[in-house]
Amino acid sequence: MSIKLNHALIIITATLSSCQMSGKKEAAATDSAGKYVQGTYGYDLDFLKKNDSVFILTNTGGSSQVVVSAKYQGKVFTSTADGLKGRSFGWINYKTFKADTDSHMNAYGSENRLWLGPEGGKYSLFFKPGTKMEFPYWHTPKAFDTEAWKVITANAKKVMLTKDMDLQNYAGTQLKIKVDRDISILENAAIEIELGIKIDDKIKAVGFQADNALTNNGSFEWDTKTGVPCMWNLDMFTPSPKVVIIIPYNDAATAKIATTDYFGQIPADRIVFKNNILFFKADGKSRGKLGITPKRAMPVIGSYDAENNVLTIAKFDVDNKGLYLNQEWRTDREPLSGDAVNAYNDGPLANGSQMGPFYEIESVSPAAFLKPGGVMHHRHQVYHFIGDKASLNNIAQKVLGVSLADAESVFK
Repeated sequence: MSIKLNHALIIITATLSSCQMSGKKEAAATDSAGKYVQGTYGYDLDFLKKNDSVFILTNTGGSSQVVVSAKYQGKVFTSTADGLKGRSFGWINYKTFKADTDSHMNAYGSENRLWLGPEGGKYSLFFKPGTKMEFPYWHTPKAFDTEAWKVITANAKKVMLTKDMDLQNYAGTQLKIKVDRDISILENAAIEIELGIKIDDKIKAVGFQADNALTNNGSFEWDTKTGVPCMWNLDMFTPSPKVVIIIPYNDAATAKIATTDYFGQIPADRIVFKNNILFFKADGKSRGKLGITPKRAMPVIGSYDAENNVLTIAKFDVDNKGLYLNQEWRTDREPLSGDAVNAYNDGPLANGSQMGPFYEIESVSPAAFLKPGGVMHHRHQVYHFIGDKASLNNIAQKVLGVSLADAESVFK
């Protein structure tokens, strides 16, 4: 074998090894004009800057960044683990920024937003008293749909925001609410502590935390007669044909594990229960939502995108003995029989239209039974990891209790 041929084989082997390590060969981050292409963090950051004076949180190294907006209701719009050329992890609905305001909901996207619940039920904040719980009467309160939030303080690591709200629920009660939202980027050392993992030099990571606080700003106690609200964190991500949501659940002595029929029963070929893990196919092609009951819920949920080799983890507060609000669009069920953790896969509606595609990972606080001046906190964290698949697998097994191989093969 010639020296030149030997050298060529070494280069080819090294290239193949590099591709295997990253899971997929990266596409070009810029076009022929040098502009960042859609799908990159640079593209989304440029887009957001044209519509908003956003806050950019940056880790010590500068490669991990998080974009926060006060104009758009304290949303974390997106993040990156690899600078401007890296993948943009949040799903952004570009067309909504140019559209007329919708009275039902303005879906700007974002990889973490805070809504207040419940959405449906006897204490709903989305339906006026006496109306039918059908789409024509469903309206997202402007306070967390279109109105700007006030910035208390902001720096390169943290943004603190606040919003006063006066909301009427389905029970006819006027609730005076103060919401505080502190969003901070997490350094790798903090990520390692929070998840109990080791981030080696073969992977890149970004993580942020939203510490949300709900205060009863009124003059009366919130109870079962007045109705009670809750905090609701929703993370929106871009799907691929190979995204699987991974939801660990515990062995609590209860028959029910999950609610799987929020928008009609999820087809059997899209959901699998195996070894205390619920797997949910999230390809953005079939609309369905599920929820894990409080007694079964664990404080983590994740997803793995095998096509792009991205491991995503959300960690949040869970009270296994807490009372959670039922958010279904109906009033004939016990209002305190809701789920603590939710996941959603977008898909076409009956008329063929579709908002996304996207998929969501969600956490909910318990019902806020608060006296005047009382405060409830709910913490929600989001992490993304890219790079060497073996290293990602170690994190998945440590945090979610499942191998990436199992996640990839469960729907084959």
